[in-house]
Amino acid sequence: MSARAGSQPPPPTPTAALANAGVSIWLDDLSRQRILSGDLQRLIAQRDVVGVTTNPTIFAAAVGGSDSYDEQIAALADGNMSAEDVVFALTTDDVARAADILRPVFDATGGVDGWVSIEVGADAAHDALATLVEAGSLSEHIDRPNVFVKIPATAEGVPAITAAIALGISVNVTLIFGLDRYRAVIDAYLTGLERAHEAGIDLRGIRSVASFFVSRVDTEVDRRLDEIGSSEAHALRSRAGIANARLAYETFTREFAGNRARRLVALGANVQRPLWASTGVKDPSLPDTMYVEELVARDVVNTMPEKTLEAVFDHGRIRGDTVTGTADESRTVLAALADLGISYDDVTATLEREGVAKFRESGVRLVATVAAALETARTERR
Repeated sequence: MSARAGSQPPPPTPTAALANAGVSIWLDDLSRQRILSGDLQRLIAQRDVVGVTTNPTIFAAAVGGSDSYDEQIAALADGNMSAEDVVFALTTDDVARAADILRPVFDATGGVDGWVSIEVGADAAHDALATLVEAGSLSEHIDRPNVFVKIPATAEGVPAITAAIALGISVNVTLIFGLDRYRAVIDAYLTGLERAHEAGIDLRGIRSVASFFVSRVDTEVDRRLDEIGSSEAHALRSRAGIANARLAYETFTREFAGNRARRLVALGANVQRPLWASTGVKDPSLPDTMYVEELVARDVVNTMPEKTLEAVFDHGRIRGDTVTGTADESRTVLAALADLGISYDDVTATLEREGVAKFRESGVRLVATVAAALETARTERR
């Protein structure tokens, strides 16, 4: 039935409102089943999803929890491939398929969105050369213009970011927790662009996002606040993550308004957008949409697990920009934490260390799962 003349269109869904406010919605999940079932395409069409991020933990859950990979594993078992080689084949196939599904978004947005991310192995997190070699291998093998290689923002990872960007590889910088490291990441990106330009590489084809983690900051800080146990400590619970991210946005706007970045943009370069990662709540007492609603600003990405995405679609309250103008309040939160004896530098260093360890554990679990499947397939052929 057609709408009556003069009737008002329905209000936008919360995810559409979020997109209209300048936030790119990416899904923090990928699996062969999600691709084959059409579910990824559904989320693009119905939930305003315009990108996908992955990591070793996501792939470990996908391969270990589904039979969708059995056929490919059985086919690869005919050769002499190692479990590590098969993992590479499975994960790069998934990312290539997802990139093809998102290619229309990439084309329609001029390369702003439509991206899929795949991470270098956690074993390379503290080895710049190994990171660069693996980044090049992933980029060359997948061979899609809309694929980010994820590089951890460890001290050793920062020079690898510069080197990858200088070669024209688009990078999703991951595991950023602290503002000092974030500034180093921005510098690494700009330096890489400068080197790429000197080498004659077209800067227009290079993109990057900087993944700033949110809820994990609250998890660690709140644990320390609970140990203090005072009323002042209780009042600061679940405020550090958002304050930290809001200050990261202030850093983003300041650095990319500077002369160095503006010169590169004039040469065709793209700004490195902040990406809010770890935006599913860890504390069940918190609103399940908090890390989305409180971090709305233009030119950012929010990558969400599906549970958070569905919560936002169902009952999210998008109030427009909730970040701009909050820097002073955010600094007050971090200063109050310092007054209680909570070291910001120790929190961020702890989180980085734990983040690398978690991804390494997931990588080991993924390889072990594939190794067992390969052995089963080879045994059945004997």
